[in-house]
Amino acid sequence: MTSQHDSEAEIRTLIEARSAALRRKDAKGVVARQADDFVLYSLAPPLRTAESGTEGLDAWFATWKGPIGYEVHDLGIAADRDVAFCHGLARLTGTKTDGERADVWFRITLGLRRAADGWTIVHEHESVPFYMDGSLRAAVDLKP
Repeated sequence: MTSQHDSEAEIRTLIEARSAALRRKDAKGVVARQADDFVLYSLAPPLRTAESGTEGLDAWFATWKGPIGYEVHDLGIAADRDVAFCHGLARLTGTKTDGERADVWFRITLGLRRAADGWTIVHEHESVPFYMDGSLRAAVDLKP
């Protein structure tokens, strides 16, 4: 039987491997541990994506000049026998091909399920708060 501690260590390793793949713009590495029924609520449209392919990621990676900075901070993990839930803050940095510099913090939540070959990501939710002043502007200037 796998302990809570073992599950957390396995999940942290999975998330770090996925983060490293994102930093090196390796779309196959990013989606490697996504379940077949993976669902994404991304910062980018549409509201919901149920595709776990690499085409969208490859197109997005092409909009970046050089490496992408990506870090997950304050990662909390709750894992049971076959289901886990993670949440934290992510920081995305880098330079776009048009020269624009990005440095944005956002919230990330992952739902995982244990499969025969280990943990898989079944759900990912990324979000930023928005200003409640009537402008509906995304609060991408917030820092922890």
